[in-house]
This record gives sequence, structure tokens and C-alpha cells, in this order.
Amino acid sequence: MKKLSIWGGIVLVILVVGMFFIRQRKVDTDITSKQTKVGMVLIGEKEDHSWGQSHYEGMEKSAKELNLLVEYEECVPENEECIQVMEEMIEDGCKIICCNSFGYEPYIEEVAQRHPDIYFFHATGVTTAHNLSTYFGRIYQMRYLSGIVAGLQTKTNELGYVAAFNMSEVNRGINAFTLGAKSVNPDITVHVSFINSWLDDEKTEEITNELLEAHPEIDVIAMHTDSLKALEIAEERGIWSIGYNVDNSKLFPDTYLTAPVWNWDSFYTPYILSCLQGKFTQNNYWLGAETGVVRLAPFTDNVNPKAKGAVEDAYLKLKSGSFDVFYGPIKDNTGVIRVEAGECMADETLLNEFDWFVEGVEIDE
Repeated sequence: MKKLSIWGGIVLVILVVGMFFIRQRKVDTDITSKQTKVGMVLIGEKEDHSWGQSHYEGMEKSAKELNLLVEYEECVPENEECIQVMEEMIEDGCKIICCNSFGYEPYIEEVAQRHPDIYFFHATGVTTAHNLSTYFGRIYQMRYLSGIVAGLQTKTNELGYVAAFNMSEVNRGINAFTLGAKSVNPDITVHVSFINSWLDDEKTEEITNELLEAHPEIDVIAMHTDSLKALEIAEERGIWSIGYNVDNSKLFPDTYLTAPVWNWDSFYTPYILSCLQGKFTQNNYWLGAETGVVRLAPFTDNVNPKAKGAVEDAYLKLKSGSFDVFYGPIKDNTGVIRVEAGECMADETLLNEFDWFVEGVEIDE
């Protein structure tokens, strides 16, 4: 009798749990049975093979899963014009607005305050409100992995890096890339040039050529811009390249290695669903390897075979949380210890105060 009562209890628990999940799935289905309109404000074009396309592709996947109708506005300037764009989206019936560039911050704040019943998400932003959250990914983790690839690929130990701005976000990536490369090749040097623009093709072409002419032994080049000019020049010159934002290996078959890339539906799907469920939470989301938001593009056949095992080992550590890129000891490029052994950099410093470079980085003025 005792055994029967125990089994009866177990069956009852299974039934209750099963009913809960069936009910939860039904609730989610009911929520997504009605189409929801979402506005997406883009700093560039939605099919730019870069930052804009990463958001477009992610949102399109989420739209299919959640029954969303997405209104895209491309090449929106970071000024008061974006206020009008958002206001028009709301007039069109958008219940959720997403903006994908840091410079929209004061404008999205203003519109969010004016429309407390609309949800707002701001990529790379820092300010939140009761209906406004920011979101970004720890892409520096994938930069570290791409640095491992570069460190094992180079024959000269001279790497190039074409970067947009001298700011925390970009510096974080330069330093992570360098630490990854030095983890497998302590002798490397990373030569960095800044363009002072995200999108300027002409300036990117000029700076890339100047960097390669100043350091002719560079045989691998990485980039942190929305322009593809650095990759085009690498292909023309026969220099290995590491991309960014999306996988552009088909465009540069002879020299492309891999790229830190975005998988934005891993963010958009759960957090837009939370809005539909009335469970929006004000937060600064900064998501790492364990979420799938950031990843490394598949290796091309150009990659040194030794890189696969080294990258897999480092990726598993990042994903498990047993390791992160900026654990000490870390020296800067003047030889000063910036992160002591056994310590790690705080997120606030990584996000907003990264104004120095690690050992191995040389800045071209």
C-alpha cells in the first residue's frame, strides 16, 4: 500500500507539472496569435553585410517565431530626426521600438518618457527607464577567440587592426583580440589605426592602406568598423583577414578566416516575448557566450588546423564561466600591471572606462 501511494503521488506531480507546461505553452501561443508591430531604427542599411544586417537578420528570425510585423527605418542619423522616425512608428501602431546605435540615446530617452505604454530597447546604450532597457553582447569574448586564430595563422608575428574610435567598446575588442593572440603566440604585435568613423568607406580605405604600408610585414588584419574596406584591401593584397558583425566569408574566399558575429534573435525572441507577456524588466543587458548572442563564425578552409582545438578549449571555458578574457595578471603596453593576478576587471570599467591598451598593442598615430 505504501508503494502504491508513493507512485500515486509521483504520477500526480507529473500530471500537475505537465498541465503547467501545457498551460504555459497555450498562454504563449495565445499571446503570439495576434500580430504585434515592432519598429527597428537602424544607423545603416539593413543589408549592409555588417552591423545593420546582423540586427535585421536576427529580428526577422524573431518575427517569424513571435508573429511580429517589423517596420524598418534605415540610415537614420543620430540627431533629432530619429525622434520623428520613432514618433511615426508609434503612430503606425508599433508597440515596441528598437534602436541599434549608441548615438540615439538622448532621443530614445525623450520618446520613451513621452510614451510610457511603449517598450524601448537600445543597443549599446547605457541609460534605462521603466519602459527602456539597453542591450549588448560580450563580443570581446569572440574577439579573444579570433585573436587565437590570428596568433596561430601569422608567420611574421605582425598583426593589423583597423578600428572605428578610441573608446571603451572598441578598445575592449582590441585588447581582447591581442590577449587571445598572445595566449598562443607571445611574440605578436598588434598595430592599430583609428578611422574615427563607423561607416566611412573612403577613410577606412585610406587608413587601412596607410597601416599596411607602414607595417609591410602584417600578414593578418582584423577590423572593428561597419565598413568592409579593410577586408576588400586584404583580399586584394593577399593578407589574411578577420571580419566582424556577420559572416562574409563568401565575399572574400581567398583570405577570410573567421569573424566575431552576432546572433541577435537570441536576444530579440525572449525579450520581445517578455514584453508581450507583460513581463518587461528595466535592465542593462550584457550577454555572453553562454546565451548564444555572440559567437565565432565557422572557420574557412584558410584557417590553420591548429586553431580549432585551441579555440574550442577557450570557448568552453568562456561558456561555462570558469574563465573570462580580462582575468589578471594583465600588463598595459607601457609595462604597468593593470589587473593583478587573481583579479578581474569590473563590468563598469570594461564598459565605460577602458582607456588603455594591453601589452603587445601599438597605436599608429
